[in-house]
Amino acid sequence: MVSLETPICDFGWKAPDFTLQGVDGNTYSLKDVRGPNGVLVMFICNHCPYVKAILDRLVRDAKELQGRGVGVIAIMSNDPTDYPEDSFENMKTVAQTNDFTFPYVIDPSQQTARAYDAVCTPDFFGFDKDMGLQYRGRLDSSRKEPGPTDARRDLLEAMKQVIETGHGPAEQIPSMGCSIKWINENE
Repeated sequence: MVSLETPICDFGWKAPDFTLQGVDGNTYSLKDVRGPNGVLVMFICNHCPYVKAILDRLVRDAKELQGRGVGVIAIMSNDPTDYPEDSFENMKTVAQTNDFTFPYVIDPSQQTARAYDAVCTPDFFGFDKDMGLQYRGRLDSSRKEPGPTDARRDLLEAMKQVIETGHGPAEQIPSMGCSIKWINENE
């Protein structure tokens, strides 16, 4: 398992569109999930200890953002060949078990992950109402274990700022997680 950090936020970078199948049987594009105040695009997976450590907090904060008019989607781009825990069937179980209120979609070609330049799970992309990138940081101080219960909610606070001002915070702490498991990366 390789741990990576996300790059610095490229403010204003426009969200690439996608069309991906959700675990609920529906197909989703960016316009389908876009909220009136922006959208949060998250690259996650089922097996990563960094994602597992924050899953309850991620669901909590996603619900709050949805209540504030921010659309939310989670994308799984890993190659499940070497990581069967990331299979589509297991994605369905994870979404149901954790009460996802947002679409959980699969990126089997990995074209969406490449278009976003996603590097790890979790990797968060917070866009404003005009689909300009305003946040590319961490959820909170959690790593492979959950952070303290009173940890600052970096992602939530940043997206609230985006809603209020149209701009994300100048200082952002990168997200850390397992590398995206690219198809044929070991060949």
